[in-house]
Amino acid sequence: MSGDQSRSLGKGSAAPGPVPAGQLRLYSMRFCPYAQRTRLVLRAKGISHEVININLKNKPDWYFEKQPSGLVPALETSKGQLIWESPITCEYLDEAFPGKKLLPSDPYERAFQKMLLEDFSKMTSLLFKHVLAVKDGQDTTALKAEIADKFGKLEEVLSKRNTVFYGGDSVSMIDYLIWPWFERLEPFQLKDSLNHTPKLQRWVEAMKEDPAVKATITDPQTYKNYLQLYLKNSPEACDYGL
Repeated sequence: MSGDQSRSLGKGSAAPGPVPAGQLRLYSMRFCPYAQRTRLVLRAKGISHEVININLKNKPDWYFEKQPSGLVPALETSKGQLIWESPITCEYLDEAFPGKKLLPSDPYERAFQKMLLEDFSKMTSLLFKHVLAVKDGQDTTALKAEIADKFGKLEEVLSKRNTVFYGGDSVSMIDYLIWPWFERLEPFQLKDSLNHTPKLQRWVEAMKEDPAVKATITDPQTYKNYLQLYLKNSPEACDYGL
C-alpha cells in the first residue's frame, strides 16, 4: 500500500520495486515537517505520485542505498533518478512539472525567497530545542523570548512588503517551505509566540485556507501524541494513529 497515510516500512521490509513509467515516488514520513514541504508542492501542482513512508526510528537497510543519510524526503523517478534535501526536491518539482509556478520568475524575487529560507532555516533548531527543554522540565523563558524575536523579524518582512503572503498576494514556494513549523506551534507549546505579530497571525490563518495545506495538515493533538512517542524513540511513533 502506498499513500500519505500508509504504514511505514522499517528494518527487514522488502524494498519496493522500480517506479512505474510516468510515475513519481516520494519517500516520506507522515509527521516530518521537511517531507511535508515536498508533499505541499506535490499537492499544489497536482502532480500524480505515490508515497512510501519510512520508519525513521527503525530505518530499512535498502533505503540507505537510495538516500545515503537515510533522511526524508527523497523523490525517485521512473528512470531511477533520486533527488533529496527538501528545498531541492521542491525546486525540482516546480521546474520539472507543468502547472502553476511556485517560484517567482523575477531574479530578485527568487533571491529574496532563498534568503528568507536561509534565515528561517536557522530558526527550526530553536523550535525543536524548545520541545526538548519542555520535555526536560527546563525554564524556557529566554528561549521563548529568542523565538518571539525571530518571529518579529518575519513580521517585519510582511509589514515592509505589505502583502498577505511572503511572495505576494497568493501562496508561493517560500510560504510552503516555512509553513510546516507554524502548523506545529501548538504541539510545540509555542502558539503564544505569535501574540505580538498580527500580520504573521493573518498569514497563518490565510495559509490554513490553502487546499494543499488543508490536504496535508495534522491535527495538533495527533501530532502531540506522535511527538511523545518520538521523543521516547519509539518505533511505533511514525505509525501513530493508523
